[in-house]
Amino acid sequence: MSLHDEHHGAHHHRLRNTRIARRARLFRARLNGYPRLRLAYKVAIGVVGIAVVIAGVILIPLPGPGWLIVFLGLAILGTEFPAAHRLNMWAQSRVKRAIAWLQDRRRRRAAARSQRAATGR
Repeated sequence: MSLHDEHHGAHHHRLRNTRIARRARLFRARLNGYPRLRLAYKVAIGVVGIAVVIAGVILIPLPGPGWLIVFLGLAILGTEFPAAHRLNMWAQSRVKRAIAWLQDRRRRRAAARSQRAATGR
């Protein structure tokens, strides 16, 4: 059982039994047999992930999917580095909480407006 499994459990990984996931597990099992290749793979994932995160950070102030690209970079890093995976899960939970708060706020304001309109204020 990997650190990812211990931390998040089976409920988190909806795509665990897809054909792609099975092929990825097979690839990684083969890769683990070659320590130098494994290290090279881990370095490559680190470089690509960090490059994607940096690109996302640069794009944040511009119109477009800056934050989405940052999360994608963290997801790439999270495939090899548990700390990046935990950071990504934490950030996603904060974003979901903020979206829920904004939606609730919008509903409350709409209800208050309709109540004011009904009472004539």
